[in-house]
Amino acid sequence: MSATSPAAQRRVVANWLFACCALIFAMVVVGGITRLTHSGLSIVEWQPVVGTIPPLNAEQWEASFAKYRETPEFRQRNPDMTVEGYKKIFWWEYAHRLLGRIIGLAFLLPFLFFLWKKMIPEDMVRELWGIFALGAVQGLLGWWMVQSGLVNEPRVSSLRLAAHLGLAFMIYGMLLWAALELVRPRRVLASDEARRRAGLMVFVVFLMVLSGALVAAIRAGFAYNTFPTMNGQWVPDELMLLEPWWMNFIHNMAGVQLLHRVMAIVVVVLVVLNWYRVKHEPPNPRARFWADILVAAAIVQVALGIATLLLQVPLNLAALHQAGAVVLFSCAIVLRHALRPAPQFQA
Repeated sequence: MSATSPAAQRRVVANWLFACCALIFAMVVVGGITRLTHSGLSIVEWQPVVGTIPPLNAEQWEASFAKYRETPEFRQRNPDMTVEGYKKIFWWEYAHRLLGRIIGLAFLLPFLFFLWKKMIPEDMVRELWGIFALGAVQGLLGWWMVQSGLVNEPRVSSLRLAAHLGLAFMIYGMLLWAALELVRPRRVLASDEARRRAGLMVFVVFLMVLSGALVAAIRAGFAYNTFPTMNGQWVPDELMLLEPWWMNFIHNMAGVQLLHRVMAIVVVVLVVLNWYRVKHEPPNPRARFWADILVAAAIVQVALGIATLLLQVPLNLAALHQAGAVVLFSCAIVLRHALRPAPQFQA
């Protein structure tokens, strides 16, 4: 195969998109660690260009620390923090923001090159521009989220955190799908029911991710550290303390954690149903393989979630649990892609 053949060009572009997915995967994990180490409010300014350079000497560190000392987090939680302690939380947030900048460049520069070389299929160009625009929105959304924790209380808005994480997963999913379209252009015969089930699977995993963000936002994982019951109850008495009722599933630890548990059960049920349906479809080795992998990923993810809960959210397990969410989401997308409808002339 010639290095300039259309198939070879598609593979090069797909590898670039897969690399962008890997960077976003790392971004999600680092973002989770940033949250767990209470580092997300350490940098109180949004400077997309100048902020690329961290403090380089003692004077600059003191200036940065002085800005942090004006925040509610320092006054209410860390009044005894020294500049050395500040450095520890600064570097996690800095790494998170730096990864965001790297992802932007890793996407834009090769994208412009591939456009110049006409290596990207015409029907994908608009989609990729849209993904780039979403990446810019993600940067703004991240700062909007941080701002919510710099005003009165030292914690970010639950809904803004969920939106920030949700958009990261959306961008990741769109990039993964585009890459798969390039390396797996041929479509297969599959029933509408199998496709609908697989599509629902992707959506429900996405909803479970959002519910996990709500858990992280109010640190609900540090409460009800028993399983399968919640401190001896299947439904805690304090479930509906807030008014209106739906606020309990955003700001009430009992409601938020119960919602996440229920979503995990729904995901497992759908994974098994998908697996059963794919096994009874016309032979499709790729779909059957990914249905098996999806079952394994769901089992591991649930096990990580339970262990994280029972051990009261140790950093290493919590980071693995967040990474597991990306893996589960990826497997669901690949399975759905393996069940794409065949073109009419192939039917």
